[in-house]
Amino acid sequence: MDPRTFADEVPTLMIRITVLGLGHVGLPTAVGLAELGWRVLGTDQDAAKIASLQQGRAPFYEPGLQELLSKHLQSGRFVPIADSSAAIRAANVLFVCVGTPQRASGEPDLSQVETVARTIARNLEGYKLIVEKSTVPVITAQWIKKTIERYAKTPTGASLPPSPVRAAPVLSEAEGSASERAAKPIRAATHGEPGQAVRERAVLGEGSEAAQGNPATTPGLEFDVASNPEFLQEGKALHNFFHPDRIVCGVESERAWEILRAVYEPLHCPILRTDLNTAELIKHAANAFLATKISFINLVADLCERVGADVTKVVEGIGRDPRIGMGFLRPGIGFGGYCLPKDLRAFVRLAETQGVDFALLKEVERINQQRAELFLKKVRQALWVLSGKIIGVLGLAFKPNTDDIREAPSIPIVESLLAEGANLQLYDPRAMPNMQQRFPEQEGKLRYCSSPDEAARGAHALLILTEWEEFRKLDLSRLREQMEVPILLDGRNLYDPASVRAAGFEYISVGR
Repeated sequence: MDPRTFADEVPTLMIRITVLGLGHVGLPTAVGLAELGWRVLGTDQDAAKIASLQQGRAPFYEPGLQELLSKHLQSGRFVPIADSSAAIRAANVLFVCVGTPQRASGEPDLSQVETVARTIARNLEGYKLIVEKSTVPVITAQWIKKTIERYAKTPTGASLPPSPVRAAPVLSEAEGSASERAAKPIRAATHGEPGQAVRERAVLGEGSEAAQGNPATTPGLEFDVASNPEFLQEGKALHNFFHPDRIVCGVESERAWEILRAVYEPLHCPILRTDLNTAELIKHAANAFLATKISFINLVADLCERVGADVTKVVEGIGRDPRIGMGFLRPGIGFGGYCLPKDLRAFVRLAETQGVDFALLKEVERINQQRAELFLKKVRQALWVLSGKIIGVLGLAFKPNTDDIREAPSIPIVESLLAEGANLQLYDPRAMPNMQQRFPEQEGKLRYCSSPDEAARGAHALLILTEWEEFRKLDLSRLREQMEVPILLDGRNLYDPASVRAAGFEYISVGR
């Protein structure tokens, strides 16, 4: 079945989706669901982000995101709106994709999740399935449910009793008829009326009984909470959405299960059904295991350097074992980004609160935190004195195909080089605007370049900190001619050592 028409083939469900939080998880999810054929509203507390989306501009870089956003703003299947309460009332499936930043203790800050739960409670009209997609610790779904029960009001004004969420048949005919009115095809803008306002009224079903919360079409305040963890990698988020290895759905009722199955049916992917706590644990366990693989191979790389072995051959030798696999066995300057470091610490903290000693994962984090300093040690050994030296830096994002610099290894490396008096020439295909907010240009100390050649010009060394594909294709001979001293320190093992040395470089990499 064509995924784009699948939503039209399940009229009994009349699924209307709102995505709450339009960051690196929420926005790819929203436009991905729109591409599958669903009508999706998106809302976010950041008014500037909503304004940017309404004007057709993605607020961050992700391959394919801008194109898909433009496509479904035009098709009307995705409508970003600022009014979160209206967006909640208009939908019966709510994907919670808000941020869970880290506290100083390592615990996640769940205040945004609680705020969303309270907002849902105040707008709980008719049945709603609340789908927790943010990465959260175990029992968060139970807290979402309890929070909604505490703050929700029945049509008579009384609070909901704190009873377990009950299962119910998939969307009643009464709800279906109201949904049909709220999900009519989006109209074209009429003369003298802004197109965005027309789209919002059309999707919200303004004027309908459902939109007004008429008790006649809202027979009761029913809801389910589900846990549906995301497995989107920045730089590959849309690919991951459309080609998932698995989809995990933690549910408590058949109703929630059938709705989520219908939402994801077009992907033809294995769907694992679990309870709420298990689904929440799966996400943290997955990221902790991936982080462990990275730290493990980095330690192996250190040993390879001591004994004269080649870590790339070690990776091939162990990675071909299907019990191990090749994924996340890339030695280098360590992992960064918003997810792996934060989720690792949160998992450790969760275990501590439950009396489980995750010493293994504490060591994984310690190893990762050492990677930048170990790389800096190589820079010092290669250049002797850093003060006054011109150093070109290629790659600032924590990984390729993103503009995200959160917890990027480039940050402590740039900080240390500046502190030691080096003059830096930085280049990244996407992340320079974000890096400039953290490190503004300083005349004679730090500047941002328009190309790798410019970053290399006059440099005493060139550092590779992110494995962008365009760096693999550089003309090394031409690059060497730009430099004062041809030293290349490769923190991502991007190149074949023999080829780089044949081009005239002194080449230093990781674990070989």
